[in-house]
Amino acid sequence: MHRRQKPSAPEHKRDLAAHGEALSMSHNDTHSFFNFSQLVLSAGHLKPPPVLKHSKTTYFEVEILDVQSKKQICIVDKVPPSSTLLDVKHKFHKACPRWYPSRVGLQLERNGPYLKDSINIQSLAVSSIITLYFTDLGQQVGWTTFFLTEYTGPLLIYLLFYIRLSTIYDQVESTKNFRHPVVHLACFCHCLHYIRHLLETLFVHKFSGGHTPLKNMIKGCAFYWGFTSWIAYYINHPRYTPPSFGHRQVSFAALAFLMCEAGNHFINVALAHQNHSGLKACFPSPTYNPFTWLFLLVSCPNYTYEVGSWISFTVMTQTLPVGIFAFLMVIQMSLWAQKKHKLYLKRYYPEVRRKAAMIPIIF
Repeated sequence: MHRRQKPSAPEHKRDLAAHGEALSMSHNDTHSFFNFSQLVLSAGHLKPPPVLKHSKTTYFEVEILDVQSKKQICIVDKVPPSSTLLDVKHKFHKACPRWYPSRVGLQLERNGPYLKDSINIQSLAVSSIITLYFTDLGQQVGWTTFFLTEYTGPLLIYLLFYIRLSTIYDQVESTKNFRHPVVHLACFCHCLHYIRHLLETLFVHKFSGGHTPLKNMIKGCAFYWGFTSWIAYYINHPRYTPPSFGHRQVSFAALAFLMCEAGNHFINVALAHQNHSGLKACFPSPTYNPFTWLFLLVSCPNYTYEVGSWISFTVMTQTLPVGIFAFLMVIQMSLWAQKKHKLYLKRYYPEVRRKAAMIPIIF
């Protein structure tokens, strides 16, 4: 048998040191792992790093060509899909400052209709490049300015003739001749008519188009201002003769005039609020107000009342210039009524199909 030899003192010390070092390392590792676990638990769940998303938005380029020469005027680049045509017009205005947005007319085809400002640019896109044709619409004015200018003129012009300026009438003849009451009544009715138009322009009407060419305003002013001068000259003339049937004719005509003015106002108010009755747009229906009952017969009762006012004014004053003006108004209002009636048939066919455009019973 072999006897187990005891290790020598140096070797024994070396083994104890190694064993102690191993125990110390194990104790340190356990302590470090415990500290790391406490750190993880206090920090909460580990979150993965955020994933970077790359934008894939497609931008359009709008090429604008001259409608006559087909030459390129400019390219509007980096147009987002959510942009409208009005946004493109603003960018076009920055590139070409001489053409502001209301003066710019854009078309998809050279002979096509002008595109509306509210149209979305993405709906026009076939590819990333959109080609539009540019037309200079000329000097533009707002609809509010248009109507205020058109209606303020007749109001002031008539009053100038009513006070009988010495530069218009003979002063001696003006002081001699007595003014018939119908002259004062006609001035009141004429002023009432245009004051109503001005107030409705400011507080009732809602204009969707935005702008109109300046030449249209000049034509409208020439028509209304010119006829007002002719009408006012005859009615306020010192030698003006009253209507043939006297007071009875004047009274009935004045009553009809006031009724037509009231009806016109209530119809305009109803048309201004026709889309506020529900989620879906519907044609205005008659209410408890008897002036709105004309909606049962015609689709454009505001034109019916407007024509009725001028026919009543013609009967009340019994003058040729008013009669000619009323006749032209009937023609113009009929054309406008037919145009609107066709639009109403497309939008509100079941409600409008059995109505006349302006004159009841005439379908």
